[in-house]
Amino acid sequence: MNQGHQDFQSCALPTELWHLLNFRRAKIIQKCFLQKYHVVFYTFAARPGAMEYFQYQLKNGIQLVHLPVASEIAWCGMMIHTGSRDEDPDQHGLAHFLEHVLFKGTDTRKPFHILSRMEDVGGEINAYTTKEETCIYASFLKGDHPRAMELISDILMHSTFPKKEIDREKEVIIDEINSYKDAPGELIFDDFEELIYPDHPIGRNILGTSESLRSFNKESLRGFMKTRYHTDQMVFCSVGNIRFNLLLRYFKKYFGGIPSNPRKTERLKARQSEALHTEVDKQTWQTHCIIGTTAYDLHHKHRLGLYLLNNILGGQGLNSRLNLSLREKNGYAYNVESSYNPYVDTGVLSIYFGTDNENLSKSLKLAHSELKKLRIKKLGSLQLARAQRQMTGQVARSREHHENLLFTLGKSILLFNRVDSMAEIKKKIESVSSDDLLEIANDILAPERLSMLIFK
Repeated sequence: MNQGHQDFQSCALPTELWHLLNFRRAKIIQKCFLQKYHVVFYTFAARPGAMEYFQYQLKNGIQLVHLPVASEIAWCGMMIHTGSRDEDPDQHGLAHFLEHVLFKGTDTRKPFHILSRMEDVGGEINAYTTKEETCIYASFLKGDHPRAMELISDILMHSTFPKKEIDREKEVIIDEINSYKDAPGELIFDDFEELIYPDHPIGRNILGTSESLRSFNKESLRGFMKTRYHTDQMVFCSVGNIRFNLLLRYFKKYFGGIPSNPRKTERLKARQSEALHTEVDKQTWQTHCIIGTTAYDLHHKHRLGLYLLNNILGGQGLNSRLNLSLREKNGYAYNVESSYNPYVDTGVLSIYFGTDNENLSKSLKLAHSELKKLRIKKLGSLQLARAQRQMTGQVARSREHHENLLFTLGKSILLFNRVDSMAEIKKKIESVSSDDLLEIANDILAPERLSMLIFK
């Protein structure tokens, strides 16, 4: 559980006792030894208001985290702390390509059988790749946990990478790459990170190029798995209505046989670049613009404060300052937003908008005006309380989506070895002061730090 990596000797508890321990936590029980049933049980309540989840670690380093929820639908997946930034220069796009071809056949299954395994029972299996992680996950009716876990295990341990399937999937991803070239509003984000992280893998796009893709083969894929898929960097996450002792039995069965392969090398650290201003002639109907800079990493003390500042500036709320200024008051842009994406050793804060060519200079003037206000004018107590409450509500709503919650569980354990409850998150958000936001704004949003990329 969230106490740490505890080893359960046996979890064969009677149903009524398990129900009592799981759902009637009126008291804080920090540790109790149930000798009659040969189990060491650690409660969720190590921290007041803590998230109620279970945690376990296999000898090979793979962790399990499970959150019980009362739902007819369950979710589970393997989160792997490996992404496109872990590629060598000649492997551009390999992490994403591997995620695709893992579904193309195992020792005992053809691609159709892999796809049908969950679809046949009304479930779904899927995957995604980011710059720092890969996730294979499934959703299904409760009771189908063993089906999903066995399938994910089979994909990870027994993929065969048939040449015919590899060649076919290359063409699929090349088509995906070309589709991005027709979407400047999406392409500009990849090009901006390449601008501020020159000659570093975190600056490269995730998909790769048609040239790099055509060079991949079975040996490339197996080599990447062997050298980049580290068992101490894997978390199997689960959200659903299943007893933990049963889930743990499946976890040991399907993932206990994976050989230990801990990470022994550190990632190449990202460096902060100088501010650059670049315009690219794309002959687009709209002008697309990104203003931004490198920012705080995932472990920085001001990370949460920057999340809050970004939410005020141009987050998901329609009442963000950029949306009110550029869209609602002046009608210069349909899409306007800001985003903050932290990585393990760096981060990116960016402002994006698309506007008619004739409105570019006016839109830039308004955007820089909003940045200046955040640097020179401290939020009042009512403004701060409103912003804190808005962000708390947004986080709470996102956690009502259990698939999002699955990813939160896995990533939180990977990065912090803990999962904060809503009460803990609310407390942290409310601890951010107006002085903190002013300090962060003057650090991150300083004009001399800001780079700009324009597609015209």
